[in-house]
Amino acid sequence: MNAIPIKVLVIDDEPPIRKLLRMGLSTQGYEILEASNGKTGLEMLAQGPALIILDLGLPDIQGHDLLRMIRARNESVPIVVLSSRGDEAGKVQALDLGADDYLTKPFGMDELLARLRAALRHQLQVQGERPVFRTGDLSVDLVRRIVKVGDREVKLSPKEYDLLRVLVQHAGKVLTHRFLLKELWDELTDAQYLRVYVRQLRQKIEADPERPQFVLTETGIGYRLRAAD
Repeated sequence: MNAIPIKVLVIDDEPPIRKLLRMGLSTQGYEILEASNGKTGLEMLAQGPALIILDLGLPDIQGHDLLRMIRARNESVPIVVLSSRGDEAGKVQALDLGADDYLTKPFGMDELLARLRAALRHQLQVQGERPVFRTGDLSVDLVRRIVKVGDREVKLSPKEYDLLRVLVQHAGKVLTHRFLLKELWDELTDAQYLRVYVRQLRQKIEADPERPQFVLTETGIGYRLRAAD
């Protein structure tokens, strides 16, 4: 019996991009729904896509406004946004509005597929809320608050643990500086506080803090914890 294909809604006004995505995703077993503008994209939400790829540069509805509309109708569907190179402010705003990830045009199909898998894993993780998170040789027991790298238990300060817990709860998803500052300090404060704690956390859980494998930097945007295995 064949598995039911995962529906992906592509909202993009560029025919070459839609063709690229249609060809690349269909060969991986995804079912593709296509919309060339925001109005059609909103109408196609009724078909229940499991994932959305959203271009921020649409002709009829501004991308961030459309993102708000989608989130108002569906709080949980993973959304990966496509943006132009160098539009860091647009990416940050999209992530703050509820997008799960972003890709900069032009992009490689292998990278897109990896981001889609991570977004889907993150959604399943949130729904299941597993008590023990594992990625590579890092494990985090969210019930007993025990962090291990291999067989070695890692002692974290309360704030370092809070940072790791938030990253774990959103593993595979890009978290902006603003989001993390608000989660950890309840108000917007100097991003330097966040950088200090990220550096301290990496010193304790990374084999080489200068080349992190778990807590990854999204330059100018925020941080991402490597997705669960």
